[in-house]
Amino acid sequence: MGNLFSKRSVEDEVKEALLNNDEALAAATIQEYLDEEKSIPLNIAVTGESGSGKSTFVNAIRGIDDDDERAAPTGTEETTTEVTPYPHPNFPNVTVWDLPGIGTVKFPAAKYLKLVGFEKFDFFIIVSSERFRENDVKLAKEIQKMKKKFYFVRSKIDNDIRQEENKNDFNEERTLGRIRENCIQGLRKPGVESPQVFLMSSNKLHLYDFPKLLKTLEGELPELKRDAFLIAMPNISLEIIDRKREAFKSKIKYIATLSAAVAAVPVPGLSIAVDLGLLVGAVTRYVFGFGLNTSSLKRMANYTGVPYEELRKVIVSPLAAEKITPDLVLKTLIQTASIPALMAAEEGARFIPILGILASMALSFTLTYKALNIFLNKLADDAQKVLQKALGLTT
Repeated sequence: MGNLFSKRSVEDEVKEALLNNDEALAAATIQEYLDEEKSIPLNIAVTGESGSGKSTFVNAIRGIDDDDERAAPTGTEETTTEVTPYPHPNFPNVTVWDLPGIGTVKFPAAKYLKLVGFEKFDFFIIVSSERFRENDVKLAKEIQKMKKKFYFVRSKIDNDIRQEENKNDFNEERTLGRIRENCIQGLRKPGVESPQVFLMSSNKLHLYDFPKLLKTLEGELPELKRDAFLIAMPNISLEIIDRKREAFKSKIKYIATLSAAVAAVPVPGLSIAVDLGLLVGAVTRYVFGFGLNTSSLKRMANYTGVPYEELRKVIVSPLAAEKITPDLVLKTLIQTASIPALMAAEEGARFIPILGILASMALSFTLTYKALNIFLNKLADDAQKVLQKALGLTT
């Protein structure tokens, strides 16, 4: 099957295997897809001149504070002297690379891409806190030659707004539009084709153009890398949470089909044991993807100034825990309407001659599919409540 499955190829191979009564092949195909979905590498390169806010941006999109022990070092002087990888704390397959500024003695513009190893990066983000300079333009042109994607981030935009807002004729939208247009024109004149410029504050990711940047990247990445990127990003809007919900939901049918394939093995108790393992794995990704684990909630508390305890209070689902265990999932399953009946029916069907296995497969699919949809929706709802509480949004 190779790397980077397409939805079509997975569904076709699974359907063909099931039509041939080869449940083992169907299960192996799905498991390979799910494993790749969790481990597909996404490498994001972030570069810019010293003092541009590059390292703070690296930390912000990884959802950690500048003073975190895992953070990229920040400061007004050049703090990045080597190509440095910073794995996402919750999703280590997503790595943000802090690159040295272009044009230094060690990294001259003419050899920059070769020296930093451009081929391993999925896309580049070029950060500037003022106007984009000659070296930024040189880099963009070289990246274009290499057929890679790149995006310009104009950082520290909140500082610009603060400087302008005391003027009598201040209008935030007009100010942002002027800054964006100045950046675009400044890049077009020296020959950058169709520059994409996003205005941002790493301290206020939910404002300005960061949501727009996320949406742009989603549309330009392959499916598995797109989902990896989306799920690893911090929650900065209700829309982002809904898009994460849809990304997770699109995988549920595969997990449920894997559950059904295992149910074809006539061993009492095996299916529910495997189902619990599948549910634990999926729910763990939901909790971390929605930022409902302790460290993510504390980061949100620091970011917004709303106490951690206040954020915890709005969470309803018992699955929003630091560690998801089979016992916790089983307890939650038993307390969920209609699920215990499905569990009992699946095990009971095994004792029905000939048609029992088919019935068990259908029931196992239904149980897993229904349980994951219920768990996913409750956790997504909790994530939205946390964000509303944190940002003072009205429902």
